[in-house]
Amino acid sequence: MAQALDIDRWNLECEFNNTDHRTDLNGIDRLIVRRGQPFTISLYLRSGIYQPGDSSLDCVAETGPQPSEQYGTRASFGLSANIDTSRWSATVTSPPGDMVALSVCSAPDAPIGHYTLTLGRSGRIEFVLLFNPWCPGDAVYMDNEQNLAEYVLSQDGIIFRGSYKHPISTPWNFGQFESGILDICLRILDMNPKCLKNPGKDCSGRRNPIYVSRVLSAMVNCNDDKGVLLGKWTDGYEGGVSPMFWRGSVEILRNWDTQACQPVRYGQCWVFAAVACSISRALGIPCRVVTNYHSAHDSNSDLVIERYINENGEPIQSREMIWNYHCWVENWMTRPDLKSDFNGWQASDPTPQEKSEGVYCCGPIPVRAIKEGELVFKYDAPFVFAEVNADVITIMKKKDGNTSKVTSTAVVGQKISTKSVDSDAREDITHLYKYPEGSDEEREAFKKANHQNKLLQQQENEGLHITIKVSSEMRKGCDFDVFAVVTNNTQREKKCRLVFGSCAMSYNGFLGKNCGFKDLLNVELSPGEGELWNACSLRV
Repeated sequence: MAQALDIDRWNLECEFNNTDHRTDLNGIDRLIVRRGQPFTISLYLRSGIYQPGDSSLDCVAETGPQPSEQYGTRASFGLSANIDTSRWSATVTSPPGDMVALSVCSAPDAPIGHYTLTLGRSGRIEFVLLFNPWCPGDAVYMDNEQNLAEYVLSQDGIIFRGSYKHPISTPWNFGQFESGILDICLRILDMNPKCLKNPGKDCSGRRNPIYVSRVLSAMVNCNDDKGVLLGKWTDGYEGGVSPMFWRGSVEILRNWDTQACQPVRYGQCWVFAAVACSISRALGIPCRVVTNYHSAHDSNSDLVIERYINENGEPIQSREMIWNYHCWVENWMTRPDLKSDFNGWQASDPTPQEKSEGVYCCGPIPVRAIKEGELVFKYDAPFVFAEVNADVITIMKKKDGNTSKVTSTAVVGQKISTKSVDSDAREDITHLYKYPEGSDEEREAFKKANHQNKLLQQQENEGLHITIKVSSEMRKGCDFDVFAVVTNNTQREKKCRLVFGSCAMSYNGFLGKNCGFKDLLNVELSPGEGELWNACSLRV
């Protein structure tokens, strides 16, 4: 009968293990390892010596408040001849003696979080287990060292704001390895409503990056829970900090932690996305912040943005709008619940806009699914599809009760951007979300998305078409002219009234007062004729 090892003390070899697992930036004062990768513990025996084949050691790894083998939050294993990286396993790598080098490996799909490892009767070791994008068996595996350095290890980055014509780089400190941040990120998982309701099931779900990223999408905002940030899109930030003033995630996360999980005031889209990126990277999920210029907010999932104006061009209140830009995050992972074509970048949006399954969250949805118009896949594909590819219908309500409308099919989803790997330059990733406007592939994607309105517009070329033009050399603080080109694509003469209105717009689509207006009552256009008018002169 094998003799159980009698352990007196141990050394977790934190400096060696943390460096080997690329977690040393969190510090080397405790053991932080990644799943599916062996780590080494030095055991010093109280009596006897280790003898291969004659010595035994019962190991039990547990996580969460209700460890269970059924939920996968408890694993029992003993010594084996070799490490098996596909499951929890342990082996001795040292020669016979009273000092034992024990190599332990977690399963590549083990739940992440705080763990207790019990060794025999007297050894009780605590460590933290994270996702491992360097492990081929992990769902977040990424086979590119440069990308891993950027999307997991880099603590500083760039978030793009501004406008389509003038993108602005905003430096951001993600700070995922700063003191205390990892524990705060794990606390965020513990405070989510699913964990509070059923901690055993929730901790089991933490094996799955799909589940974790969806929880984070909900917990970064505070609309349904004890989330991190409170959003505010109107003037006046009393009792908090203007979103414009934040330059990093560390202070936000620490404030949430020290204020008993009360939401930090205030955030807007880029702040929500940046904090989500920090948490994802801290937990080991490759993540990047993405900016979509001319981003649509479709409140009813019909893939159409309807904007109402009166005859003076003044906006009539509507929940649907076009934001100058909107930010979300992409997380890298496999999608075993879908076809393998949809592995890779998954879009998640922590900004509270619309409810999903009763909660303010969005995603993850494969970026590839958005491009291909596969809107039946989880999660929230129609909403994200509309953000980058919705039609915009501007409806004018006239005093006599009649309406007229203008449809734009190429406004939404411009210059989708993220920080380049190894530089602060802007990388345009629009091609990952959509095919070129008017291409055969784009039409096929819209068929899949059942976007009949877009297809109908491609077939109906007759009517009056209007194009707005401004100088390509427009500069802030300088006057510039706005022109309208109206073309009559019918076979008969048209007489129409042209109303031009302009107003200031905030980045999230809210319109201010008119700053330019012109009303041309009688404009006559012959068949096939196009004419240019100077709509107004403006200054930005």
